[in-house]
Amino acid sequence: MGLFKESVRRDVAEERLHRKQRLAAAFRLFGRFGYDEGAAGHITARDPERLDHFWVNPFGKHFRQVRVSDLLLVDRNGEVVEGDAPVNRAAFAIHSQVHEARPDVVAAAHSHSMHGKAWSTLGRHLDPLTQDACAFYEDHGLFDDYTGVVLDLGEGRRIADALADTKAVILRNHGLLTVGTSVGAAAYWFIAMERSCQAQLLAEAAGTPIPVAPEDAKVTHDQIGSEGAGSFQFEVLYNLVVAEEPDLLD
Repeated sequence: MGLFKESVRRDVAEERLHRKQRLAAAFRLFGRFGYDEGAAGHITARDPERLDHFWVNPFGKHFRQVRVSDLLLVDRNGEVVEGDAPVNRAAFAIHSQVHEARPDVVAAAHSHSMHGKAWSTLGRHLDPLTQDACAFYEDHGLFDDYTGVVLDLGEGRRIADALADTKAVILRNHGLLTVGTSVGAAAYWFIAMERSCQAQLLAEAAGTPIPVAPEDAKVTHDQIGSEGAGSFQFEVLYNLVVAEEPDLLD
């Protein structure tokens, strides 16, 4: 049994606002942590009523400036049905296919963070070197290919296939993508995976790291790798960024 549980019931309007507030906060946090790379990167949240629609950041707006009111609602054809800014074509090509393949997924996060993209060049899964990395033990995939910017749906489908039923996938020569049954979980898994990539790069640069034993890695995964754990951890960061940057809720 995991250490964290989440059991919250909200009506559709409340749930939509909840998701959009966490989505805007996730962008602010990604900006704080340096996960921005110009206009690259996107986090999406499935709409709780129109399940084949998702909310996403406007293309060309910096993560540190995103507010709830800036978010775009995009339909299954890539058309913006709420909002007045363009959508990133790569965001639609990837996220539309992930959301379609994984009806359990509420949110997905991808950006060109430094340590994630550095690790991705190795074409390897993460090892369970630390307690935090165990959240991804036997729970992430590898998209072992790179053919350029993802602009077509077929490439998005192949990424979804590599993700399979896990919480994350390493996109070779590209970066990380994480998913969750809440916006908070998807965003926190990205933060935790980025830091796990950093830890492994540092450990391997310093010497020969000693991994956690498989049986212990599995136990630790069950303790800290649940969706409730990811959502709970994100709320700590959410409360901090909202207190310091309340305009994100506008």
